Order: sequence, then structure tokens, then C-alpha cells
Amino acid sequence: MAKLCQVGIQLREQIDDDYPGRDRRSDGWIADARHIANSPASDHIPDSRGIVRGLDIDANLNAHPEEAHTLAEKIRKCAKKDKRFKYVIYDGRIASSILRWKWRKYKGPNPHKSHIHISFNPSGDQDRSWINLEGVQ
Repeated sequence: MAKLCQVGIQLREQIDDDYPGRDRRSDGWIADARHIANSPASDHIPDSRGIVRGLDIDANLNAHPEEAHTLAEKIRKCAKKDKRFKYVIYDGRIASSILRWKWRKYKGPNPHKSHIHISFNPSGDQDRSWINLEGVQ
């Protein structure tokens, strides 16, 4: 049975705390058959142990979609120091360790305008420690 990595669970719970009552129904983490066919290397596909390392957070945070840019930025800044994060995509931009977590244009087929996509490294599979989204410098 597939399960979301522990750091993904932690991040989702912290976002739920920051945006109480937000509609999680359009969040996603596990790939459906169409996604698997179109993106066979996706982090939404469970690995051999059933762990999923991709999480999508709906950009409409309690009817305040403008806050999604702020949230994506907090995640990006936090990821600079938190090695559990692999990359963040939102609104046609991607950030990863490749360019020291600077935003750059995302050239994939989905610009991720309706949701923030976060991918995680295997180091977050069992690590559910707190993510310091508010205290990043």
C-alpha cells in the first residue's frame, strides 16, 4: 500500500494548521493511471517500498490564492537548509539545489498554476521533524 513520505505528511499538516478549513480535496500526492502513463519518473509514483515523495497543495488557500506565492516562497527558503526537500514548482517556476534554490523558469508541460508541487528526497521518508516555515532567513 502506498504512503506519503513522513516529511510530506508533516508539511501538509503544518499548512493545514496555517490555513484552517482549507479544502484539501484538490491536494494530491499519489499518481493515477494517466499520470503514471504521462510522467513515468514522477515523484507521485510510489517507489518499490510504496513511498510517494511528491505532494501537491492547492493554490486556493481558503479563497486567498495570492498567498500561494508566499507559501511557495517560504517552502523554497526553508528547503535551502532542509535536505529533505528536492524541488518546488509553482506558477511556471522551479527551485532546487541545482541553482542554490533560486527560482528559474519551469519548462515542463504543466506550469503548476493551480497548485504548488513539492518533491522530497529519500532522507524525508521517515523524518517527520518540524519544518521551520516561519523562521527562515
